[in-house]
Amino acid sequence: MTRKKVELAYITNDYARKATFKKRKKGLMKKVSELSTLCGIDACAILYSPYDSQPEVWPSSLGAQRVVARFKKMPGMEQSKKMVNQESFLRQRVAKGNEQLKKQRKDNREKEITRVMFQCLTGKDLQTLNIVDIFDLGWMIDQNLKEINKRIESLKKEAQSLAAATATAAAAATAAATGQLIIKNGGKVLEEKPTFDTMDAIQGQQWFVDLVNPNEQMGFFGDDMMLPFGDANQNAIWPNGFFP
Repeated sequence: MTRKKVELAYITNDYARKATFKKRKKGLMKKVSELSTLCGIDACAILYSPYDSQPEVWPSSLGAQRVVARFKKMPGMEQSKKMVNQESFLRQRVAKGNEQLKKQRKDNREKEITRVMFQCLTGKDLQTLNIVDIFDLGWMIDQNLKEINKRIESLKKEAQSLAAATATAAAAATAAATGQLIIKNGGKVLEEKPTFDTMDAIQGQQWFVDLVNPNEQMGFFGDDMMLPFGDANQNAIWPNGFFP
């Protein structure tokens, strides 16, 4: 069963007011004691009431005097920095409540206009909206369009970066397969033709194939004889002293 909320107002009934005082006083002393024990701080409580001739003090008169003396040694600005009375405390609570209410109203309005916007997309007529609703709807549509355009630009940049990375990787793989060297300098891809060492390896492989298949690639007699290191047109890769 939920606890009934107590109305924060002066209790006019004497018997009920006295009973409430005794109950709340006991709870207050307990809370001060727990705060001092759990957090290791100096605290005291002094209560005056019309029901007792002497004030009730916690933890003791000496302990309360020590805490009050320490408080009085502080500068005046520091003493009143966090000091509140009932009126200022209630004002702070009211201001905080108004801020929360304002924020909640704004959130509710945005949700309401968003619902109207989706209803318009389904074909709902705008004749029932007043001028304020139409202005708010236009603002909401502009905000959504900005978010959509921002997302489109982000996706375009990601696609361009992915395409550039894919092109670079493909060029590197092709160059590795054909014996070319890829050098990336300042965002530009430079290609170098196969070096002489690469051409040596290719020529050596072709010579070995010709040696294994003599009838298909080369003859050993006659004018059509092919040489691995030169030809009659002097277009060989390496200069050869035996075949000028």
